Amino acid sequence: MDFIQNFPFFSIMLSMFSGTVCSVLPRRAARWVNTLMISLIGVLSFVLLSYLVVRGESYVYMMGHFPAPWGNEIRAGILEAGTALFFCVIMLLSMLGGRKKLQEEVVESKHNMYYILVNLLLSSLLALVYTNDLFTAYVFVEINTIAACGLIMIRQNGRTIEAAVRYMIMSLLGSGLLLLGICMLYDLTGHLLMSNIQAAVQGILEDGTYEVPLLVTITLMSVGLAIKSALFPFHAWLPDAYGYSTVSSAAILSSLVSKGYIFLLIKIIYRVIGYNVFGNSHIIDVLFVFGLMGMIFGSLNAIQENDIRRMIAFSSVAQIGYIYMGIGMGTGVGMTASVFHILSHAATKSLLFIAAIGLTDVSGGSRHFIDLTGAAYRNKWAGVAFTVGSLSMVGVPMFSGFISKLLFAQAAVQNHVKMLPALIVLAISTILNAIYFMKTVIRIYTPEEGSEYESVTFKNMKTYAVTLVCFILLNVLLGVSSQPIVDLIEQGLSMFA
Repeated sequence: MDFIQNFPFFSIMLSMFSGTVCSVLPRRAARWVNTLMISLIGVLSFVLLSYLVVRGESYVYMMGHFPAPWGNEIRAGILEAGTALFFCVIMLLSMLGGRKKLQEEVVESKHNMYYILVNLLLSSLLALVYTNDLFTAYVFVEINTIAACGLIMIRQNGRTIEAAVRYMIMSLLGSGLLLLGICMLYDLTGHLLMSNIQAAVQGILEDGTYEVPLLVTITLMSVGLAIKSALFPFHAWLPDAYGYSTVSSAAILSSLVSKGYIFLLIKIIYRVIGYNVFGNSHIIDVLFVFGLMGMIFGSLNAIQENDIRRMIAFSSVAQIGYIYMGIGMGTGVGMTASVFHILSHAATKSLLFIAAIGLTDVSGGSRHFIDLTGAAYRNKWAGVAFTVGSLSMVGVPMFSGFISKLLFAQAAVQNHVKMLPALIVLAISTILNAIYFMKTVIRIYTPEEGSEYESVTFKNMKTYAVTLVCFILLNVLLGVSSQPIVDLIEQGLSMFA
């Protein structure tokens, strides 16, 4: 076995170990350990991705070198390594962008706890990406839930506590349904490793036995992960959770946490149930319909908002609808579009949250649109960054959102049954996106009468400005160099199958 094949295990354990270390370090030291740890795991993920691209096939890593059914397994392919790398990049930039604001939003005595929660969250995301064991996935789903809930309520005001309680209730409901589905699947197949379950599921279908329990199992797991990823109409917890947490928490939660659950669902579709079996169950059609509804109603709710951060949060409901619409297409092109949109939305939504805090800080701390008038003149870096993020969400060429919508349109054209509703909703959603995002851009670039603007200088916010520039470059990179990324996604999905 090549030494590089240990990197997924090292990444998960490094993140968990650094969380333990951060608990006993001074605040500044804990911050540096957190930054270095995320960077190191990103480097390991990049090396692993390069290795897998050259190798051209995935591999399975046995924990403790014990085979099934006694041992646990990690599986690494191009899609897993690429996703892990992207998650590390987004988390690092989100932490850097909100670093200065963290000192105001969280009391100093809880900074160490914040870094512990971030480390646990990253370890759980990496485990969801790499694990080949369904019960291990559930364990890290719960770790992910606890860490995310802590990141929401660590700000300690009435709105964040309420948001955390809502998040916990809905998330536990989703976790319970997922666990119930896993238990039923274990009862049906006698296995927990994904590849073994898939072989047993094929045997069930060939024998024609337990088809109804299998359908119930698929439904439970799909609905459970849909609730946890805030698919419409299970999104009621999302606006407050994203809108009132710290800026770094909002960026991480909106761009990574829900995507981790969606990635697990994609693994279940390909690696556990089987793509054809899942498509024939018609659960995929239900996800398609809810995805379309989320695209419309999420945007309508965003239009009605007068709070910039809640508006961005409701936009996430619509964007998650895009991802489920692509999954619901039931085609390889649709799944490729969904995976690409996971990357695009992660890069763009974290950019929007980080930029929004810069606009509100120069507007007296107010998040209401009327008070944001001229904010882009007071903080030019945040104004440009928010404009780029908005253009990407609308789907303007040169940015990542345009490629996402182009891929979704191509996927719709290849599915004659779902083509018409998908294209109509895609067009309507794009128009609605333009309404609330361009309305905000116009507002922040509308000069305020009788005011002389004192722009925040680069010297006063070096780290923040550099972070915004990195986010912008990442967005443009996804927009202008999308084909190699799409090729890697397609190759990774073929390894899944």
